Amino acid sequence: MAIRGTMIKSATKYVSILTEKAPSVGAYEQEKQLKKLLQKAKSTEFGNRYNFSKILKSENILDAYRQEVPVFDYHLMFNKYWHKTLSGVADVSWPGKIENFALTSGTTGAASKRIPVSKQMIQSIKKVSVRQLLGLSKLNLPNDFYEKDILFLGGSTTLTQINDQFEGDLSGIVTGKVPNWIAPFSKPEKEIRALENWNDKIDEIVKRAPEYDLGIICGVPSWMQILIERIVDHYGLTSIHQIWPNLKIYVHGGVNFEPYMSKFNQLFDSRVIYLDTYLCSEGFFAFQSVESDSLQLLTKSNVYFEFIPFNDDHFNADGELINQNSLTINEVVEGVDYALLVSTSAGAWRYLIGDTIKFTNLASLKIKITGRTKHFLNLCGEHLSIDNMTDALTKVAFDQHMDIREFAVIGAKTKSDNFKHIWFLGCDNSDINKEQVQEDLDYALCQLNMDYMIERKFALAEVEIKTIPNKVFYDFMKIKDKYGAQHKFPRVLKGRLADDWVLYLQHLQLI
Repeated sequence: MAIRGTMIKSATKYVSILTEKAPSVGAYEQEKQLKKLLQKAKSTEFGNRYNFSKILKSENILDAYRQEVPVFDYHLMFNKYWHKTLSGVADVSWPGKIENFALTSGTTGAASKRIPVSKQMIQSIKKVSVRQLLGLSKLNLPNDFYEKDILFLGGSTTLTQINDQFEGDLSGIVTGKVPNWIAPFSKPEKEIRALENWNDKIDEIVKRAPEYDLGIICGVPSWMQILIERIVDHYGLTSIHQIWPNLKIYVHGGVNFEPYMSKFNQLFDSRVIYLDTYLCSEGFFAFQSVESDSLQLLTKSNVYFEFIPFNDDHFNADGELINQNSLTINEVVEGVDYALLVSTSAGAWRYLIGDTIKFTNLASLKIKITGRTKHFLNLCGEHLSIDNMTDALTKVAFDQHMDIREFAVIGAKTKSDNFKHIWFLGCDNSDINKEQVQEDLDYALCQLNMDYMIERKFALAEVEIKTIPNKVFYDFMKIKDKYGAQHKFPRVLKGRLADDWVLYLQHLQLI
């Protein structure tokens, strides 16, 4: 009998019930979070500068906060405050010294950013992760499932020391601090998690794969797909379930999963439940529970959210903020794209993280990540978001039975000085009808985006399709030192990054 599994399952079900006895009321919970954050940080340099003590005495704390504190992006926050935190100064924007800094993946061509990760933030991330796992009690899983291993495919737990502080991927920071009760089930082993070379880590996991009895796998879809394909090829399998027969849950995040789903369905020959997460260097903002098809915004996890409409009144054509007027959670509406502002227990205040989201169900605070404030195409008023691109391409790939793992889009000029979009599709099968793909993709985008449809009749003269082997995308990331773990290939390429990409493809004689 799976005695340990039976005990864990019973405990999980009990704790899950306890966590649901007081469902969060968005606006009420969010005001509590802001008060708690302000109270904690009121004596810091930042708290004194922006009168946190005064804000806490206000009749309307939410209004007083957004009137008193300006919006910060990374460069402003780092140049004014976080550079001191990185130098070991205490009580800058969060009480005490910050010991860990998460290196963000950023865009492929950009330098990594260093985001403070406080002890309180790590605790919050661990608690939210446990909450998502507790939701598994709603599934009718056998007792012995709770004795199966969990694979975390993340960054290296070997962090770089700078003075008395450490920096590395957030996944490496958090994975190195898994809760004690999960540690016995956690894979890969410590020595493998500590490896800094991504290829070496993949090789070691492939070698030990037959030794693992996995029930859950966690990681970014592109890298998890590479790992599973490597294992399948290495051992001559037709499905990963031949080596991991008890695999039932895949927790993913970082990118839209839709383009990857068909391939994962092929790699699995048994039903696997896909669960999405919204975990980034600044915090854990949302996750998908087992009974939902969308992300649940977390309103009581040491993060306070604000929302700026992502439109021409608030952002210019380059995605730069021009109007700081924000909305609270009780002022937003469904179906509108918002740029996300967060205030966190790691000393980020009214921080523009660069993501855009929209509410799909306000009553239950369900959201969808729609893109990035600077990763969209608006050459001539088409306002094409990553969400539009992904949805359209996923439909075309499904209809034409294409396996498209990666893609990127560049805006350019035609010979007649009009505008065009150039699509680079990661496709290892060269035997496709590019003209038909182009026609179908263009039609799908017109159905999704009215602005795009209008501009296709006027200034947006061409849509061009180029197919590129998937390996080329990953090799380009290696060149840019953005390979593995949390790094994702940007969907929209602009400026120097676009130029480098085109030169690289020309060098390979692919265009």
